[in-house]
Amino acid sequence: MSSAVSTNTESTRASAAAAPGPLTGTWTIMRRELGGYFLTPVAYVFIVIFLLVTGVFTFQLGGFFEAGQADLRSFFSFHPWLYLFLVPAVSMRLWSEERKQGTIELLLTLPITLGAAVLGKFLAAWAFAGIALLLTFPIWITVNYLGKPDNGVILAAYIGSFLLAGGFLAIGSAISAITRNQVIAFVITVVICFGFLLSGHPVVLSVLSGWAPQALVDAITGFSFLTRFDAIAKGVIDLRDLIYFATLIALALFATAVIVDAKKGA
Repeated sequence: MSSAVSTNTESTRASAAAAPGPLTGTWTIMRRELGGYFLTPVAYVFIVIFLLVTGVFTFQLGGFFEAGQADLRSFFSFHPWLYLFLVPAVSMRLWSEERKQGTIELLLTLPITLGAAVLGKFLAAWAFAGIALLLTFPIWITVNYLGKPDNGVILAAYIGSFLLAGGFLAIGSAISAITRNQVIAFVITVVICFGFLLSGHPVVLSVLSGWAPQALVDAITGFSFLTRFDAIAKGVIDLRDLIYFATLIALALFATAVIVDAKKGA
């Protein structure tokens, strides 16, 4: 009897030792996914397009030199609209590709929790977006060479841009878990994210203020990516904005986990 108990105890300890913890599982998935991005030309094409488009928008359409000011407003003002199309292109494959290729069952049989898998894939995509954002540092160097900008404001804008990308990616992750079709995931993510952007646009707010109660207008404004990003880009890092993005990302990832768990047998 005691021998059987001892054997079961040792077996339980061995299983616990073999199964990685949540952080280890998250790191494993994140490292695998992030490495996978750079195994195909898609990652390099995305980064090149992102850098080229941001450069054109900043120096050509944004009138960087014509403005005669040492700041990066023309650079960051286009980020929400660039992310509207570029970020869903990254998020659309997070779970749709797994379901299409039938590898999602294999992923979920690994000794990791579903939450670790969802978080790991999201963090890999977010890190990839962060790498693309960091590669724009020559623009920051350029503005410092030409003048004396407020680097604190620029740093805050970079943080806001990174959070904005995270919000888009989290929404895209949940949408990607719904369908096997990457194009459908892309389109739906663009539409939803466009709604989050447009809710804070002055044109929409002016239309709503004509008939809607002010409380409703304020509530819609509170959900706006555009309003919160613009505030951070001006150098004002409000705790409420950080909580908003953190809460949005957490809820979207929770929804992703629920959807993946519900569809894992489909």
